[in-house]
Amino acid sequence: MNINKVSPLGGIDISVQAIASVAGSAAIECYGVVGLGSKNTISFKVDELLGKKNFQEGINCEKNKKGEYIINLYIVVSADTKITEVVSEVQKKVKYVLEKTFSIVFNKVNIYVQGVKEIN
Repeated sequence: MNINKVSPLGGIDISVQAIASVAGSAAIECYGVVGLGSKNTISFKVDELLGKKNFQEGINCEKNKKGEYIINLYIVVSADTKITEVVSEVQKKVKYVLEKTFSIVFNKVNIYVQGVKEIN
């Protein structure tokens, strides 16, 4: 799904890869996030964290019937952190960075914790 935006100077087509790259980069910068997990939960292992090249596998962007944009983000958190706090901070930061970067309102940022990993 691409996002089409019209500006006074012309049309802009924002790809899912661009959204995934920006959202993924914002998420992994947050304290307590070890990395992104895959949205395909059946085949995902906590040891197989996604790299920057394949953030799209851990992020899903959709548009609902009302025309609202929704981001689903799959993360792996550190074992020694409070998961609710990490999730809250990731939601805030990803929403802020996406809206600032693309000038589009993202109505929901859903965070799914795919696993908890202990960092040595």
